[in-house]
Amino acid sequence: MQGTVEGFSYGLVTPVVAYVMACLGGALGLRCTTRALLVRQSWRPGWLMLGSAAIGSGVWTMHFIAMMGFTVREAPVHYNPALTFASLGVGVVMVGMGIFIVGYRGGTGAALFTGGTVTGLGIASMHYLGMAGLSLDGRLEYNTLTVAASVVIAVVAAVTALWAAAQARGFLWSLGASLLMGLAGTGLHYTGMAAVHVELHGSPDTPLGTPSAELLAPMLIGPLAFLLVAAVVVLFDPLLVIGRAEWTRAAHLPEPVVDRPTLVGAPPAHHAPQRR
Repeated sequence: MQGTVEGFSYGLVTPVVAYVMACLGGALGLRCTTRALLVRQSWRPGWLMLGSAAIGSGVWTMHFIAMMGFTVREAPVHYNPALTFASLGVGVVMVGMGIFIVGYRGGTGAALFTGGTVTGLGIASMHYLGMAGLSLDGRLEYNTLTVAASVVIAVVAAVTALWAAAQARGFLWSLGASLLMGLAGTGLHYTGMAAVHVELHGSPDTPLGTPSAELLAPMLIGPLAFLLVAAVVVLFDPLLVIGRAEWTRAAHLPEPVVDRPTLVGAPPAHHAPQRR
């Protein structure tokens, strides 16, 4: 028996909030990636790990906010806790691999393509592993071509977002990169959900699992708290927020070139000559 799938049970609320969360995680993560390109080698892993966790947490949170709008009229939906949280770990690790490639190889074409591809595949892995943790009295079936299209969307958007972040050209570039990273997550999600068909078993018994309402708090509160902490770190590092066209990657200079006084607690800055 074919199930009746509803992907927008709360109207536009869930897709809009989901996209905002993906953009927030992308904004924090990509700014950390940009910062990693402009600091000494010893600081780089910390910024890249923070960026990876921010992007992964933002996309994962986006996924489950969007899933709040997913219902099957004829059957209750449950989630397997182990697979649900494993999807977060897989997403963060794979996104981290892509971020580290760009962080250490720089904004070159090969590094951006490889890192963006791995990042996009990490987002896709998170989504489909999270969907594997969904259980109901039936089975999920996917349209292969639509699934492939969803993965392509994630990869292209991730490559473009990392390219924009690697330019280190200020707020507008960072905003554009964040919107593209949000598109990588939500574009993948809703394209992938369009591929879903539910074939019900017709049995009165439902599978064992944790109801979505019980998983909602630990799923969302933890990543949201982390994103808040990451946002505080970003806000207390003005170099990360302002961005300057004069910044030079650490591969060429040991310090970023800035034209303002050295911050307390920051490494000494080399002052560029004043231009008139």
